[in-house]
Amino acid sequence: MRLLVTGRDGQVAQALLALSRGDLEVVALGRPALDITDRASLDLAIAEHRPDVVVNAAAYTAVDKAESEEAAAFAVNAEGAGNAAAAAAAAGLPVIHISTDYVFAGDKSAPYVETDPTGPQGVYGRSKLEGERLVAEANPNHAILRTAWVYGPYGANFLKTMLRLSQTRDELRVVGDQRGTPTYAPDIAEGIVAVARKLVSDAPEARGTFHMVAEGETTWAGFAEAVFERLAASGGKTVRVEPITTADYPTPARRPANSRLDTARFRAAFGHSLPVWTDGVSRCMAALASNEAP
Repeated sequence: MRLLVTGRDGQVAQALLALSRGDLEVVALGRPALDITDRASLDLAIAEHRPDVVVNAAAYTAVDKAESEEAAAFAVNAEGAGNAAAAAAAAGLPVIHISTDYVFAGDKSAPYVETDPTGPQGVYGRSKLEGERLVAEANPNHAILRTAWVYGPYGANFLKTMLRLSQTRDELRVVGDQRGTPTYAPDIAEGIVAVARKLVSDAPEARGTFHMVAEGETTWAGFAEAVFERLAASGGKTVRVEPITTADYPTPARRPANSRLDTARFRAAFGHSLPVWTDGVSRCMAALASNEAP
């Protein structure tokens, strides 16, 4: 099975590349070789690489910056996503699109299910929700995977930021009133492969929108504490975390207070579940410590 993945330099695309072996071939492309805002660029890439599934992992992810760059966010997250789905459909291929918890308002008291009303609170969330709509409209043979709090050994993310800050701080103030599930990019990649195999087999239950995050839940402060516990256990320094409120750390974009996503539908459709979030933290830190990834 061959996957054509957009967003080559992103965390998910890099994690998918790491799985490319045996009967799984992953081709990841990004600018300038592939620009999802240019439909012709997608058509050419599909014709050249002849994939079995197109995976749209490209995204404008600068949540705060999006508030002042709405056109740029929508160009990639909405129109670009629609282009990827349409190009796949024109070639008779399924598309897997990566979306986000930010499509919800975050005011529900329980984990969100796929049929809950959406209500994005900022430009980033609105652009991703419009991307979902355009993907579904352009290609009936689609799987939209909403995930959250993505981190890994590649690129910039919360875990790596905590490790960087720990080099010069003995105490960090971290938001403790937003709940969600840190999800390790390599686990997301494994989930995408499971979805792709089902789509290739033309299984009807593989189509639609699914929530795909790690098991369990925590806060950003709890995430930081898990990182520093492992850092100290490996002989690193001890860093104390002081939980603060969202109001104590204002940002241009509003974050969902509740980013928890119910994964029952995903597990039922694909017979696959992602490991508990703390397991991903341990594996990520081990990978960074052994220099397995940048």
